[in-house]
Order: sequence, then C-alpha cells, then structure tokens
Amino acid sequence: MNAKLAVQTESRFDETSKWIEAFDQVLAAEGRDGAAKLVAAVSQRATQAGVHMPVQLNTPYVNTIPVAEEERYPGDFAMERRINALVRWNAMAMVHCQNKKDPGIGGHISTYSSAVTLFEVGFNHFFRARYGDQPGDFVYFQGHASPGVYARAFLEGRLTEEHLQNFRHELRDSPGLSSYPHPWLMPSFWQFPTVSMGLAPIHAIYQARFMRYLESRNLIVKTPRKVWAFVGDGETEEPESMGSLTLASREKLDNLIFVVNCNLQRLDGPVRGNGNIIDELEAAFRGAGWNVLKVIWGCEWDALIARDKSGLLVRRMGEVVDGERQSFAIKGGAYIRKAFFGKYPELLKLVADISDDQLARLRLGGHDPQKVYNAYRRAVNHRGSPTVILARTVKGFGVGSAEARNATHQEKKLTDKDLASFRARFDIPIPEQAAHDGTPFRPPDGSPEIAYLKGRRHQLGGYLPSREPRQFEFEAPPLEDFAEWLAGSKDRSVSTTMGFVSILRHLLKDPKIGKIIVPIIPDEARTFGMEPIIRQVGIYASQGQQYEPYDKGMLLYYREEKDGQMLEEGITEAGSMGSFMAAGTAYANYHVPIIPFFSFYSMFGFQRVGDLIWSFADARGKGFLLGATAGRTTLAGEGLQHQDGHSLILSSTVPTCATYDSAFVYEIAVIVQDGLRRMYQEKEDLFFYITLYNENYGMPQMPDGCREGILHGIYKYRAATGGKAAVQLFGSGPILNEALHAQEILAEKYGVLADVWSVTSYNQLRREALKTERWNRLHPSEPEKRPYVLTALEGAEGPIIAATDYMKIVPDQLARWLGRRLVSLGTDGFGRSDNREFLRRHFEVDASSIAAAALSQLARDEKFDPGRAQKALDELGVNKETIDPAMA
Repeated sequence: MNAKLAVQTESRFDETSKWIEAFDQVLAAEGRDGAAKLVAAVSQRATQAGVHMPVQLNTPYVNTIPVAEEERYPGDFAMERRINALVRWNAMAMVHCQNKKDPGIGGHISTYSSAVTLFEVGFNHFFRARYGDQPGDFVYFQGHASPGVYARAFLEGRLTEEHLQNFRHELRDSPGLSSYPHPWLMPSFWQFPTVSMGLAPIHAIYQARFMRYLESRNLIVKTPRKVWAFVGDGETEEPESMGSLTLASREKLDNLIFVVNCNLQRLDGPVRGNGNIIDELEAAFRGAGWNVLKVIWGCEWDALIARDKSGLLVRRMGEVVDGERQSFAIKGGAYIRKAFFGKYPELLKLVADISDDQLARLRLGGHDPQKVYNAYRRAVNHRGSPTVILARTVKGFGVGSAEARNATHQEKKLTDKDLASFRARFDIPIPEQAAHDGTPFRPPDGSPEIAYLKGRRHQLGGYLPSREPRQFEFEAPPLEDFAEWLAGSKDRSVSTTMGFVSILRHLLKDPKIGKIIVPIIPDEARTFGMEPIIRQVGIYASQGQQYEPYDKGMLLYYREEKDGQMLEEGITEAGSMGSFMAAGTAYANYHVPIIPFFSFYSMFGFQRVGDLIWSFADARGKGFLLGATAGRTTLAGEGLQHQDGHSLILSSTVPTCATYDSAFVYEIAVIVQDGLRRMYQEKEDLFFYITLYNENYGMPQMPDGCREGILHGIYKYRAATGGKAAVQLFGSGPILNEALHAQEILAEKYGVLADVWSVTSYNQLRREALKTERWNRLHPSEPEKRPYVLTALEGAEGPIIAATDYMKIVPDQLARWLGRRLVSLGTDGFGRSDNREFLRRHFEVDASSIAAAALSQLARDEKFDPGRAQKALDELGVNKETIDPAMA
C-alpha cells in the first residue's frame, strides 16, 4: 500500500512539474500580463468547478520590485547624503534648541528621522511645484515631520535662522513657525493641515478624485499632477485613514500615491507587536484594489537574498513579529546573528562570512534612496489604480541612544553625548559647543550642497510646500436676482429646505457663476428634495452611466454623467467633507474659485465630522454647509439619534464659521447672497453654516429694511399692535411661528402685548458683541460702543423669552448683555419619536410654553399678577410637575 501511495505521489509530482513547466513557457512567451490572464482563467474555472481557492492577499516579506527591474539612481548619492545630513541636523537642532531655552515647548524629532529618505527622494526627484503654468503636485506631509520640512526650507533660503530659532514661538516680535502644517497660521507656506491623525489620507483621496472631477468638467487642464500622502503606520488605525480606500480604486485614481512610513511604532508601543503591520496593510490595500509596493530591505540585503537558494531567509523574514523587529533595529549585529539568523543553522552559514558590524549596517528599504526611488518611479508611472508604498523604517533613525525606542516620540532634548554622536555620524561642520547648543547650520550660497539642492528644485518647477492663491475676479449676483424668494411663497406652504433647493437651482443656471458651483450630497438628495438638481446638472460619474436607470422613464430620473456637476458621495459624511475641503480650497490649490454647497442631515454634520470641519477652517476653506432636516422638534418622528439640538453650539466653536438659523426663505436668500459677496468677491476667509428645515408653512415677503438685521443676527419681525410691548419674544427657525402664535395668545387671552423678533444668528450676535466689548476694553478714553444686539433692542422693554429648536445655551450666548431679562427655552435632552406638536410640548418650546414663560417672568418682575400667572399655566396646559425634558 505504501509503495502504491509513493508511486501515486511521485506521479502527481511529475504532473505538477509539467504544469509548472508549461506555465513557465507561457510566461516566457507572453510575459507577465499573459501569465496573469492564464492564472486568472484557471482560478475562475476552479471556482466554477467548486474547488476552494485560498485568498492570497499577502506576498512574501520582501521588496515588491525585483532587483533586475530597478533603474539606476539618477542623483548624486554622496551629495544627497550630505544634504540629508544637514536637513536632519537642522530639524533636530530646531527642536532641541527650543526646548533648552523654553522647557516643555514641545516638538517632534523621531518621525522625520525615520522619513527623511522618503521625503528627500521626493524633493530631489519627484515632487513637482508646477506643470507649465499649472499648479504642481499636492503633498500631504506627515504633521509630526514638520521640523524636517522647515529644515529643508531653511537650506533653500525660504526660511531664516531666526525662523528656526522661533519654532513654536509665533507670538513674539520675530517671525515664528507653527508647530505643525497649518495654512491658517502660515498661509504662504503650508497647503494642507495634516497633523490631526487620519484626516490627511481621506483628504488626499477626495482631493485626487476632485482633481479628476475638475478635469472632466474642463475647469482645469489635464496634467500629470500627483497627490502624495505621507502617512504613519500607526495613523492607519484611525477610521478616516482607511475608510475610503475603495473609492480611490473604484475611481481608478492613478494620480494618488500613499507613502506609509512603517516604523512599526505608535506613541506608546508597537503598532502590531504580536503581528505584522506591513502584511496587514498590504492585504487591506490589495483587497481594496490598490497597487501595493513594499520597500522593506535595502540594497545590502540583495546579495543575501540572492544567495539563499532554499527560500529559508525569506521565510524567516516573514516569521518575525513586529515586536521583535524593533529589537533587531537597535541591538547590534551580534544580536541579529543570534536571534534572527540563529533560528536556523542554514541561515547562520549564509552570514558566516559577514561581520557583526556589517550585519548591523544592513539597511531597511525606507532608508535606502535606491529602493525608494524605484518605488516612487513605479508609482508615478503606474496606470489604472492608486498606489500605496509600504516603506520599512526605524523611528528616530540616527537619534543616538533613543533610536527605535518608543520614547523617541517624546524626545525633545538630546544628551550632549547624543548630540556629539549625531554631529560626528553625519559630519556636521560646526564647533562642539554649537552642536551642544543645537545651533542651525547652513552652508554658504555658493556651496555645492546649496547649488545642488536649488538646482534639483529648479528642475522640478520651484519649491514645495508653497501656497500661492491667485487673485480672481468675482462679482456676486445682486440681491435683486433673488427677487423670487424675497417675494414669499404667496398661498403655498413650503419648507426652507425646498426654498434653498430652488435658490440653488437658480444659481446653477447663472451664466457667470453656475459652472463653478458644486452641489455635494451624502446620499440624501431625494430626502432633501434635490431630484430636480440631479436632472438639471447630473451626478458626476468618472466612467459615465453604464446602465439604464430603473426610473429612466420618469422626468427626474437618476442621471449620471462624466461631466456631471453634483457630487453624490453615498453614505459618508466624512467623504463628503473630503470633497468639500477640496472644493472649498480650490481657489488656492487650483487657482479656480469653486463654490461648494454641502447639504447634509444636520445631526450628522458637526457632530460626526467636527474635526474635518475644523481642518477646513484651518485650510482657509470657503463654501456653504447646509444642515438639512434641522432641529430637535421639527424633524418629526425620527427620535433620539437623528434630531439635532446642538449643531449650532458645535459650529460656534469654529472661528471662521458664520452660522445662521433661518426661519424664512427670504432670510436664506439674503444670507447666501451675502456669503457669495464676502467669500468670493471680497475674498474673506470664512464659510457659512445654514440650517434648513423640512416643515412646510407659508413664506412671507421680506419686510422692508431688515437685510442688515438678518445678517447681523436679529431684527423685529412683527411689532405689537395696539400699544407698547411689555415683553419681547425671540424665535428662530420654525419656532419663530410658535413665538408668533404665543404673541396672539398673550394679547387675546391675557391682554399682554409682545414684539416678535427673528433671531437668525445668536452666534453672530455674540461674536460682534465680544468684538465690541474688546474694543471698549482697549480704548477706555474713547466713547463706548454698543453691541448690535443692544442697539437693535433700543426701546424694547420687558423680559425677553428666547425660544429655539436647539439647546438653551444657544440663546444663552447673549446672557452677559441681556442679563436677567433673558429667559431661554430650548430642546436640551434626548430626542423623541413623535409629531411636532407633542415634541414641542415635551421640550417646552411650543406657543403655550412660550406664553407661559412670558407671564411667569412678568410676574417675577411684578408686571403681572402672580396668581393669575399661576392659573394661566393650567389654562395653557403646562404641566408643572412633569420631569425636566433635559433628563427625560
């Protein structure tokens, strides 16, 4: 039996050998593409036959590009090594020196130390500053590597020694440098804010897609421009880093290149101590359809791998977990020999003629310019899909005793021994004391190093990073163009959402600005009534519409086009914010003023993607955020999770966000027109957040003389009739209608007259009041100015009852100026599933609750009989014993 089995096994082996030989013949005759097609066909046939085919998403733990396919490095190795050393020194010296004279000021050394080769190969050979008269490549630099970018700019002559000496000192008399990439703080230097972990990857993906969008719509010319994103391996754990990978492959974004700096360390420990982050990332990116290039081993390993005929060395490379790899990086050649090669006797023989010192000097791929250059070259020339380069490095490479230790993230000052070691290792020509002090060093302008560095950048079109917005001509449509929406809805009941959609459709038809408007929607276009816009301008689809939509026979069918104007992003607020960022900064990055209108479920705007919105402000973005289906009681039925009562609070934290809570369509028209004027005509760096509601009611005609009040945040909408008002009622959004009803209740039932005010923006009123207050504080000898809110309320007497569909803290923003006159009614607490009548009664913002609050406060002010006020609460159906809705 055993003999028979042996014969069968040998027969199968012979048969397998024949198949492999046949495959080799196909490979030789038709190349790799032909061989790949054959393997795919066999795999498909096997699957059809029910044969289980194991998924292979990982390749051996070696470099993707074979040595035979590498090109010779085009640069001067020695000169670039010299420049690398100078950049390294200045980056480290900047942080070290600053922390010596200002302990605790912070800064990071290790990230750039690990990424310097990855950056420098790009700076010297790939990162183009321009393509003819068009902007060049976009580079999203790792935020913690900013000292290295500053250090290179210092060598280039773009920054002075004074700049470096004022790293993280932005508030002194001398020019300073921000901690990380911040366009708001350094508007002519940084293009992209990248230090908030995970945001740069998603921004880069949507930037690359938006570039294709602009090209497809002929708003920019096609160029070979690339989007480079430098990402840390630990950073990939942030959901935003990996959440949109399939978009990039689905859109075939071969203009996108990720470079993942795999130094294997987070801030506190290994990224995957018991696993292998490079294998994990390779599987994730390959599974998502990316072109994956691994740069793991430097050139010194090539001969060893070639000598290993058994494949045991490659097997051993794949066996090691990342926690061990850190030890191999720092414990010297003897340890490597024993712990790595010593596991198998055959591997010890492989390195028997190599000294411990040589073993210690076996470089990793991310520190080898030859390997990095070939990966970049392959990535730049790749077509059909995005590329990710997984580059193996050592965190803190070259930083003395701290090299490869997790503590390097916290290293701000080095010991004298480490500084001396660094100076000697990289041959920095400065005196010993200057080295100990962390003095920056720049060779004279005529030196070979500076000439080479500047020459390479000249060949590539100039310097990066650099932000160079160009002046553009823009004339906002006059308010008269919005006459249809200023006139009201006559006998029709409409929502402010529908009113906005109508305004947007009008703007899209505008012959001057229509083509530069970009509607952005996260799969809620039909919810928000935007079907007419889909039909009007089409949805952008890079491949066009390759199917016949099921509703093609309908007027408002789902229309996709290669040059479609709307960006329908699917169920992703984060991805939509990526497009909003790309569009809202296009005026600076593409020199094309683009006007994005991003409409989203208000609950899932600021709450879900607040960090992305903050980065938009940092980038000096312009555009309109529309919080649709807004309010905690207006969005009927949806309940706890969907009803928004706090986005106005979150938006108030963003300095450049002008927030408005509109009740009527004419208010929206005024705000949108003024936003276009301020952002694009006057070039102000701000953006707008406007709430939109889905409650239908009659839209009135715009009253005379209220434009200024709408924009400042408050105006009297309806004055009391028959006498002077004893109480002031503030309303916003649909709750303004409740205030109007309360005005009637008070007058008819209790003989109390009230004025009703539309408060379009508590946020804007507060900011203006704070600005006025600050001016008064700083100019005590000048006549005191009055905040707009007090000027607007001049002569308006009595308590102020402010009702909002948002939390009480929204009107409370004015408490310091209105004092105890102000009584805030809002929707603190969790939402509920019910209709508007019961929701507003529950949160005590309905007309009866507003009227009851007015009578109660008048009684406290001794302007109304307390007993009568108490009875009025019962008459109005206000339950005095019910639980506070904030805790219900």
